[in-house]
Amino acid sequence: MTRGYARWLVEAAFTVAALLVAVEAASAQWTRWGSLVNAASKAESQGNYIEAERLYKVAVEEAERLGPTDARLGTSLHRLAGLYHDLGKYDQAEVLYKQALKVREKALGPEDVLVATTLNDLGELYRLLGRYEEAEKLYKRSLAIREKSLGPEDTAVSTSLVNLALLYQFQGKRTVAVPLYERALRIDEKALGPNHPDFAIDLDNLSGLYRDLGRYSEAEALSRRAVSIFEATLAPNHPDLATGLNNLALALHFQGKYTQAEPLFKRALNIWEKALPPDHPSIAQGLENYATLLRKTNRPVEAEKMEARAKAIRAKRPAQNPPK
Repeated sequence: MTRGYARWLVEAAFTVAALLVAVEAASAQWTRWGSLVNAASKAESQGNYIEAERLYKVAVEEAERLGPTDARLGTSLHRLAGLYHDLGKYDQAEVLYKQALKVREKALGPEDVLVATTLNDLGELYRLLGRYEEAEKLYKRSLAIREKSLGPEDTAVSTSLVNLALLYQFQGKRTVAVPLYERALRIDEKALGPNHPDFAIDLDNLSGLYRDLGRYSEAEALSRRAVSIFEATLAPNHPDLATGLNNLALALHFQGKYTQAEPLFKRALNIWEKALPPDHPSIAQGLENYATLLRKTNRPVEAEKMEARAKAIRAKRPAQNPPK
């Protein structure tokens, strides 16, 4: 199973929008801060990560002038953390998430939905790092806040359910994960419609669980549907599309459909290499998956090259490699 999707970026837009509504201020500082965050978000969505980082850092500086417990500081820190999280800079992301959490709890109260967002995203980071016990506590607290504040059918609740299910899946608790995925699917299909990329994320995550359970044909069907939605709704170089292609390739691979799987592995890897930093863990995962197929099809020399590249990436970030 490859990494979980970066759904914290979807929620980030809600975070800024909610804050803009919640805080009534017309000062020049507010206007400048809002402009910085919006510009950073736009740069991030376009894949201009260097510019996004610069703008988020300026937004943090601007918000710090407003006081150490201003809600805008919490949002600035959270958004910068989210950027580092998506780029695989997990150490920097963790520090910023913790800072954002402290600010938000003081500014908004421990039961606020924006506190739940930071709890969820920090939990996702810990899951990726294999710190499962810490992740579970954060996910459960985030889920409880969202269900209480937003209701049981809100899409933010779905996000918490998916992330908790991914955690249990990584721990081998697959039967516990199934009903969480299924509930998330029902929520998102009803709230967003059957052609929304978030619904596709749910489909692909459930596909991964079916693959782990050996239900390969069902996994393939779900992944094909997810990829179709991604291709219709996302940019052609979007990392989520790459993840969907990779997962479809895995479903085919496990059924021995190597000729169908190979071009999908190649395409996924090509997207990741264009969209992400060269030492991102997803690139290493893509190389390893492709190498496995090459060995299955009696091409050990090509496989060794892929494995060597993956090993070099893993060596640069030993603390960020997935647990065995």
